[in-house]
Amino acid sequence: MLALWTATARAESIAILTGGSSGVYYPLGVAIAMVYADIPDAKVLVETTDGSVENLMRLQQGSGQVAFALGDALLAAWRGDRDAGLGGRLDRLRVIGALYPNYIQIVATKASGIRELADLKGKSLAVGPARSGTELNARAIFSAAGMNLKSLGKVETIPFAESTQRMLKNELDASLQSAGLGVTSIKELTDNSDTVLVPVPPSVVKKLGAPFRPATIPADTYRGQTKPVSTASVMNYLVTSTSVSDELVYQMTKRLFDAVDELAIAHRAGHEIKLASAVSRSPVPLHPGALKYYREKGLIK
Repeated sequence: MLALWTATARAESIAILTGGSSGVYYPLGVAIAMVYADIPDAKVLVETTDGSVENLMRLQQGSGQVAFALGDALLAAWRGDRDAGLGGRLDRLRVIGALYPNYIQIVATKASGIRELADLKGKSLAVGPARSGTELNARAIFSAAGMNLKSLGKVETIPFAESTQRMLKNELDASLQSAGLGVTSIKELTDNSDTVLVPVPPSVVKKLGAPFRPATIPADTYRGQTKPVSTASVMNYLVTSTSVSDELVYQMTKRLFDAVDELAIAHRAGHEIKLASAVSRSPVPLHPGALKYYREKGLIK
């Protein structure tokens, strides 16, 4: 846990809920914490978590003030999709803004012989921590492809970093990671072993529907990946709750988009965080504090 705070007896807590330390949420969360550190009377904490589902449940419960979440997990939370492990509708959620897209990145060892989705049948695959946004993405992808996780040889619900280490030891065939491009875990894997990125065909993405969109992992994103790879993407959001004051959310929103250059330095995915796309369609309403800022900027009338 990273803690930053101003010296004050009446500090207002801002707990930023991220994900695993080897993903994208954590380094961006640390960068955002640095930006929020000068909010008057604020105590800023950065916490690692299992990802989107845990983050959204904690916002609903009031044990966090700001969190990263995938668009499909956010939609499931707003609808109260119990299959997502949410335990009911999370009606206190409110959005600060859209951030950057996650790309579904399926990486396999070259020795596994996996080259397309169908080849994963009977193989071992890691899908991120249990009830994470990545696991939800994996279930959706395989369902749209006419498969399910039971058709695989073995499914591991483990963090990105652990799946990398297991693949390097030849104990795991593949890993599905929903993350920004250049995620540390895949970069470490591809830098140190021979791998293949498995495409998600446009036909599968079409069946997925919103909030998924067709996307391409550009050539040379990772070592040994000489050609672009088709896949799906889903937007990430910065989320808060109705328990956080309008003024605090206004200050957080303003500082976030005043510091986009700093976020771009923190991680490659930060290059895609732009004010112009911050109010992209979301399944959850904007927080009034964020809405005030976007109106000032002329993004919303």
